Amino acid sequence: MGIVAHIKNLLIGMGITGKHLGRHAITIQYPEEKMEMFERSRGVVVLLSDKETGELNCTACVLCEKACPTRAITIEWHRDDKKRKHLDGFVIDFGLCCFCGLCEEACNFCAIKMANKYEFSTWDKDDIVWDVNKLQDVGRDVPYEDTRKKKKPKPAAQQPAAESSAGDKDATVVKKEATPPADAKEEAMPPVPPPEEGKTDDQSGEKA
Repeated sequence: MGIVAHIKNLLIGMGITGKHLGRHAITIQYPEEKMEMFERSRGVVVLLSDKETGELNCTACVLCEKACPTRAITIEWHRDDKKRKHLDGFVIDFGLCCFCGLCEEACNFCAIKMANKYEFSTWDKDDIVWDVNKLQDVGRDVPYEDTRKKKKPKPAAQQPAAESSAGDKDATVVKKEATPPADAKEEAMPPVPPPEEGKTDDQSGEKA
């Protein structure tokens, strides 16, 4: 009875294997072939730079450091004379990181992101502690959507438009001043003398 059960299970397993015969292989030959990761995959954490200037987007607000549950992020900063923050250091210890993505959700300046890169394993434990330079270099080619609110420069055409409108107002005032008022016209016309007695009207022939 036991032999029959084993043969039955063997046939079931061979039936499942037979369904996949002739199909395309699911596995890839790593490292010659590498799987393309999805956009929202939780890979290594990187720092993002401005697409135009190339400078870091980080403003040293330390929101990501406060949101990190494992304290894997360490940020150093200082204030200048105008009370503005400046970034001095940014370190991530991937030995402590749990790849939860809370740092990316807390950032409001498109400065940090979980990239789809997963090849960062090493034999030395110190190599998984990345400073600001390495975080920026690895994140330079990472695409992202810049959702920051930037101040738009005022168009230069506003000033001439204001001057032209002022000139139109001046021209209107001049035209109004050149037109004499109605009272002045009445004063300029001489009064009509009343008809004298004894003179007849040309049309009726009667005395006025």
